[in-house]
Amino acid sequence: MRRFGLIGQKLGHSFSKRYFTEKFETEGIANARYELYELPEITAFPALLAREPELVGLNVTVPYKEAVIPYLDALDESAAQIGAVNTICVSGGKLKGYNTDFIGFRDTLQQFYPIEELSKALVLGTGGAAKAVWAALSSLGIGYTCVSRNPSENELAYAAITPEVLQAYPLIINTTPLGMAPDIERAPAIPYEALTEGHFLYDLVYNPEETLFLSKGRVAGARTINGMPMLYAQAEASWEIWNNERLF
Repeated sequence: MRRFGLIGQKLGHSFSKRYFTEKFETEGIANARYELYELPEITAFPALLAREPELVGLNVTVPYKEAVIPYLDALDESAAQIGAVNTICVSGGKLKGYNTDFIGFRDTLQQFYPIEELSKALVLGTGGAAKAVWAALSSLGIGYTCVSRNPSENELAYAAITPEVLQAYPLIINTTPLGMAPDIERAPAIPYEALTEGHFLYDLVYNPEETLFLSKGRVAGARTINGMPMLYAQAEASWEIWNNERLF
């Protein structure tokens, strides 16, 4: 039995198990199971590997996309560049990390947003998911500014996002967990009244289907997309890695 799974701190919101279980059933993939592994701390990761010797592939979600890296034996080039991992291949007792969030976000953004040479994006959040977004935006030639609760140099604080600032950024991407079930009444603190039909809002959160962030954007006339298409795209990229990569 080949075993796959997802590690994270709280996984009640995750659709990954359902997605892969349905994939195994519909595609007739035998001897494969996908499980959820909640870890109270990343230090519990080695014990999980020892307890589950049949594990051959893992996905990684918040808050461990960066914290898991010291436990790996190698990193794919894109994961090393981004500094975050959301997919792990296990082979011969060795672990290699990849970042398929980059692939999933890049491909779905190209379908959603009319990329132009002078496009500018406002990226809400600076965590592990944001790093994949930054890399994808750079690969597409889209300039971006980051917004953080604790901004460093060249980043903006949420209090600095005025209506005038918002008008300069047609693409706004939420990489934070704000609005994720069960805390669906939360949303990033930006001046939603300044949104227009010329804005595009991309939320990496996929549960609920429409977050408060997206709802406020839709009411203002902005075009919106949630994280579900990205989830599908990154999941399929993970599956390709687990089945086709030769690690060491």
